[in-house]
Amino acid sequence: MFDVYITKAGKFLPNEAVSNDEMESILGLVDGKASKARRIVLRNNGITSRYYAIDKKGNITHNNAELTHLAIEQLYDGSFTKNNVEVLSCGTSSADNILPSHASMVHGLMKNQSIELNSSSGVCCAGMNALKFGYLSVKSGNSANAVCTGSERPSAWMQANKFQNEVVNLKKLEEQPILAFKKDFLRWMLSDGAGALLLENKPRGEMSLKIEWMEAYSFAHELEACMYAGGDKMEDGSIKPWLDYTPEEWLEQSVFAIKQDVKLLDKYIMEKGSDAMKDALDKHNVNPADIDYMLPHVSSHFFATKLYNALLTRGIDIPEEKWFMNLSRVGNVGAASIYLMVEELLYSGKLKKGEKLLLVVPESGRFSYAFAYLTVC
Repeated sequence: MFDVYITKAGKFLPNEAVSNDEMESILGLVDGKASKARRIVLRNNGITSRYYAIDKKGNITHNNAELTHLAIEQLYDGSFTKNNVEVLSCGTSSADNILPSHASMVHGLMKNQSIELNSSSGVCCAGMNALKFGYLSVKSGNSANAVCTGSERPSAWMQANKFQNEVVNLKKLEEQPILAFKKDFLRWMLSDGAGALLLENKPRGEMSLKIEWMEAYSFAHELEACMYAGGDKMEDGSIKPWLDYTPEEWLEQSVFAIKQDVKLLDKYIMEKGSDAMKDALDKHNVNPADIDYMLPHVSSHFFATKLYNALLTRGIDIPEEKWFMNLSRVGNVGAASIYLMVEELLYSGKLKKGEKLLLVVPESGRFSYAFAYLTVC
């Protein structure tokens, strides 16, 4: 078994940062009216700027594969080029196509040579799942390196024109043409971008991050879906798949919209996440006091204090001065968020050799959690 190191990191955030006041002009007005939920959601999530692969005139500028490829290109230099890549492992919840896979589409843009591919789907943990595939490949000796990515492009999902048929249908039914909160909520939460990490079996350059271990947990056996798309939830909590709807219903009910059950989110996301984190730390005999930086992916600053308190009740005290987050500046980029945090911290000049980093990624899809423990070297 080989040691595994994150030796380089890259990112790509499209276009210019979008302020809170600019969001609705870019995504558009549903039924020509300003959203009633927008200000409430933005006040709670604490995000002040984010990035969209849409210009200020509403034109789409990049697809997901292109965002990912542009992040990967930041990994190349004189000693590592696209022709040195052995494994490409990509995670996203917003792939451009149902088929072929996201990793296949990214590889098509690389124009290098035949390599091993892995595509991880899901929600926020898709990026960590992609990282773990690369980690295990290098650790086992299957490959000497792996390029792992997390990326999202939900903005195209959230444009007002995607909901127009639902609004028209509601008017026909003489109902209030207001977009359900479970859909409108996420229009003000999510943003676009991509991050990439190069994993190798030897450290490189002045500073690398050794991956000591990775752990993942799912509670889908206990809990119903909380965040979902391409279907809708039935009264019994099951999800009716998009293929079981008529094409007319796809439009009338915005079946493909991203939706979130905020009551389930608030009830379980911290409880199950803190249980999983305690289990991971106990399994590897990690004392919370030894953690120098915790990088928590939280969708909203609203959850930061809740996370701290939930961890305290389980005997895990990691003071908030040890937390590293960039949510307010880059937004919630789903599967890419943890990559963007690692990239920023790695090149911040703050890290010292020997320090320990804990990556924490929750996923509200059906309540999954992933963790990684790193040593600066």
